[in-house]
Amino acid sequence: MPAPAKPLRVAIADDHALFRQGLRSLLGMTDDVSVVAETDCAEGIQPMVAATPCDILLLDLQMERSSLIDIAAVSPRTDVIIVTATEGTENALAAIRAGAKGIVFKRFAVETLMDAIRTVSSGQVFMPAALQTRLVGELREPSHEPLTPREREIVRHVAAGLRNSEIAAKLFISEDTVKTHLGNVFKKVGVRDRVQLTRYALRLGMVGVHDLAS
Repeated sequence: MPAPAKPLRVAIADDHALFRQGLRSLLGMTDDVSVVAETDCAEGIQPMVAATPCDILLLDLQMERSSLIDIAAVSPRTDVIIVTATEGTENALAAIRAGAKGIVFKRFAVETLMDAIRTVSSGQVFMPAALQTRLVGELREPSHEPLTPREREIVRHVAAGLRNSEIAAKLFISEDTVKTHLGNVFKKVGVRDRVQLTRYALRLGMVGVHDLAS
């Protein structure tokens, strides 16, 4: 007779004590999950996972800092499920690109969390159906005029946080030329500023999380 499967080791990172308590209570109702560690601060995430190996990390994306960097650091050895109150596609897509394997909205956590844990532990990605639909729509190939190689290069430098003068120096062109290229890029992709341009570049995979300005 085969030995019973060991419970999945789950860690929790969330700065709301009552929500963490609720997660512990919910997970305690099943025999196939064991909460092995928790933290209430972003700085404690990576040390916690290093000190207490876990199969799955339930991570609040909005703590005292964005947790995208923590996802990238933790995800190679631990499956990350984002548990978030923010239901927009932008943060969800950024989290998936950083390495997260699941998205659970906090207001549906009681109904969906165990499904998410079991889905992710089986090697699949979990996200709410409504979010999947919105993401598919946003990931479709854009209909606007494509960027030139030079324009794409400038977009990557903007996403890295470089100013126009710094981009000009790197590319050996004038600052006025950089401004002209950026003006053309803004019109082509339909954005108004550098922040929106960075989000656009991340969404289309032109840059990765590690390329973003710190």
